[in-house]
Amino acid sequence: MAVKIRLTRMGAKKRPAYRIVASDSRVKRDGEYLELIGRYNPILNETEINEELAMKWLRTGAIPTDTVRNLFSKAGIMKKFAEEKQGK
Repeated sequence: MAVKIRLTRMGAKKRPAYRIVASDSRVKRDGEYLELIGRYNPILNETEINEELAMKWLRTGAIPTDTVRNLFSKAGIMKKFAEEKQGK
């Protein structure tokens, strides 16, 4: 099973809010997900990420989408993951 870390759209029409989730890559964008990792609101520019869960899924081989990778980079998670990977 290929796992992706991606955004699931929530919120009202013209007022998007997203959940950052780990899901099977074959499932629809707004379909069932394995675990909720965080939230992202582009209108208010707020990001809330559970760093432990994000690191857990990255360690198990989940592939983040480009947008999620950018959000993780801004939060410092991708840097921490790269350092951990090189430390092994």
